[in-house]
Formats: sequence, C-alpha cells, structure tokens
Amino acid sequence: MADANAAYTLRDLGVLKALDRFDLLMLEQPLSFDDLVDHATLQKQLKTPICLDESIKAPDDARRALDLGSCRIINIKSGRVGGLSNSKAIHDYCRAHGAPVWCGGMLETGIGRAHNVALASLPGFTFPNDISTNARYYEHDLVEPVFTLNPDGTITVPRGPGIGVQVLPDRLESVTLTKRDWNLSGSSDAPPR
Repeated sequence: MADANAAYTLRDLGVLKALDRFDLLMLEQPLSFDDLVDHATLQKQLKTPICLDESIKAPDDARRALDLGSCRIINIKSGRVGGLSNSKAIHDYCRAHGAPVWCGGMLETGIGRAHNVALASLPGFTFPNDISTNARYYEHDLVEPVFTLNPDGTITVPRGPGIGVQVLPDRLESVTLTKRDWNLSGSSDAPPR
C-alpha cells in the first residue's frame, strides 16, 4: 500500500494511474481531505482501491464516500471520528456495504491504544491495523499491562474489564497539566486546577 497524504490533484491522474501496475493493496488519501467528489472521479479511473483516511471525520462522511464511490476502503481513527460509538457505526456501515476497514493510530498512550485494539478486533477490520507497542513511543506508559507484539506480529486483545488494561493513577497524575471537575449537566463548577 501507499499513503499519499493528500499530495495529489486530478491533474496528477497519469502518475496515479501508473501506480496500478504495482498491484497495491490500496492507495490512501491521494487527494484533499475535503474532496469526496474528485476522489470518486479518481476511483472510477483506478484499478487500485482508494482508502480514505483524513476525509472520514464522522459516520456521515463514510456513508457519503461509499455512496459516491470515492473509495473502496476506509481507515477509521477513533480519535478523529468522535470516539468508539462513531467508530463502530462506521465499521457497521462499511461492513454492511462490503467495504473493508482498518484502524489507524495517532500516537495514543496505552489508554487510547486499548480502545484501538478493542475496535480493531471487530469482524470488519480485515487489513493489518496501525497499532504498535507502547514502548515504540513512550518510555513509561499510563497503563498495565503494556501492549507488546506477539512473535507473529499481532497484539493480544486484553480480557480485563472496561478497556482491558489498568490505568496507573500515579503516572496519569504525573503527566496531567490541568484538571476540571464536571457535573452531570456538562458545565464546570470549579476552575481548572
């Protein structure tokens, strides 16, 4: 696969079509993040499946992209699409419409990584996911057990309650810059500490 990071426009059609000869698994985000129409035009002219990443910020973006034919694959980043409920909604829509998905990482701590691992365990996630070990980015993470790679390159889905890992309160406190106490109505009764 290749990730273009929105580096091209339709003026680069010749270059993008030339990539078909490499029989890539996918070409990720070749055009601008906000251009589903041009992605649909491009996808019609490519053999290589387009995967949208930055274009997918909510479930409706995934629906529009698939309805327009802007892509054949979607990269779901839970932090970008509004959390696990939206991620699962995108997964479910894609699965119902035959579009494979995979989970992209955004340098999460073990807390976010635990959510990504749980998400990536859903049945529609059929491609390798962008989820690495904690030690790759953090000397001391905020959870135990830490995520490690199995010899076959996979990560085991934790079986513990909640997110499957234990958040280490002392470590979390040591890296916390501000705190707010929120009441149930969603407004703050206390100034930041």
